Amino acid sequence: MRSVHLTNYYHKDSGGISTSYDHLLQGAEKRKRRVCLIVPGEKAAVEEVGSYGRIYYVPARKSFAFDRRYRLIMPWQYMLKPSLIRDIIVAEKPDMVEVGDKYALSIMGAMIRKNYFQKLGRPMLVHLSSERMDDNVAAFITAGRYGQRAARSYIRNYILPTFDFHLANSDYTAEEFHEAIKDGSSGKLTKLAWKFFATPRLPLADRVFVATKGVDIQGFSAENRNSSSRQELLEKTQIPKNAKVLMFSGRLSPEKNIPLLVDMMRQLRSRESHDFRLVIAGQGPLSSWVTEQNRDLDNKIVQLGHVEKGLLAKLYANSDLYVHPNPREPFGISPLEAMASELPVVAPNRGGLLSYASDKNAWLVDPDGASFSSAVVSATEDHEARKRKVRNALGTVREHSSDNATKTLFDIYDTMHNRFTLKPYLFSK
Repeated sequence: MRSVHLTNYYHKDSGGISTSYDHLLQGAEKRKRRVCLIVPGEKAAVEEVGSYGRIYYVPARKSFAFDRRYRLIMPWQYMLKPSLIRDIIVAEKPDMVEVGDKYALSIMGAMIRKNYFQKLGRPMLVHLSSERMDDNVAAFITAGRYGQRAARSYIRNYILPTFDFHLANSDYTAEEFHEAIKDGSSGKLTKLAWKFFATPRLPLADRVFVATKGVDIQGFSAENRNSSSRQELLEKTQIPKNAKVLMFSGRLSPEKNIPLLVDMMRQLRSRESHDFRLVIAGQGPLSSWVTEQNRDLDNKIVQLGHVEKGLLAKLYANSDLYVHPNPREPFGISPLEAMASELPVVAPNRGGLLSYASDKNAWLVDPDGASFSSAVVSATEDHEARKRKVRNALGTVREHSSDNATKTLFDIYDTMHNRFTLKPYLFSK
């Protein structure tokens, strides 16, 4: 099966989503399956990835809002003729087109469904959901019930009917589809939308799949831990030798609940038993805000900006503890990377992390500064619990290796395609 995957969330400085696409390309090479990505770039370019993978970079402008490190492919770049994206997709002749975006790229599904790509024919259409829309609306627009209702209406009347199948990275992310249907599947607008787009005549349970992400257990490992790397970390960050190094890796953006980290450090500053320091690997719109807050924290937070994978693996292994603040994390690859590095993890007791995190392998607490600071102290001082949870976490990591995750993903694609080809009448007018 040949597949084309479109996303606006792939660039050299991004995290979990880019990592999952890299694993997809690696899996394609192992399984000898043709997989192509179409992603935004500074200029048009083609990158061959082995014998079976290919990345097409399409010229795109920087995002006008939220995070200007990203470039965005806009709808008119494939809606209008002539179009580089149209030419690429037609040339690739895919059996499946997957769109990893609910916004600028999502019109692709509706256009193919309504036969506006006549030369392409009718490939299977898959929507990849790597985050919940209601969480994004709450973080960037409004956290009230009207924002949630608008998000669910958008999902119910537009996203759900325009694709054949939906793939989510966790049960937490997938639940948004089911909640959208519960909210108003019998409404007039929904009936009109589903009729107009010729929504597949399958129960939603047969159209929504979950494929969790995986971690590179060779790249992220406690084997990266040694005295010289630890000393290098302390010198680079100017952290005292006897301090406890906490770590966070991720985008400094409103939806990541970054203020929790600052609140946690305020609480930990009053602890006389340990000198806690926080090292952040990542950058984003809130980087300057964190810098401002750090002035009142005696500069106990160190921001490293974007960190390349090799250095990131050393950073995990030579820190003392990992903290993850986001209670609405769609999945969360960085806590898994920390677990693979045998680093204790403190995280919220909700969200997509619960796909793999539990009280057996992590410290899961309410997402507030006091609870996080108490968990950090407990994970630091309770040596028996620390050993037990780290050991259990290694078992979890093996289950969620990138190889296992990619195999599951390709199996799901095959299941989808079998349903699509065996009963085509269910997917057309």
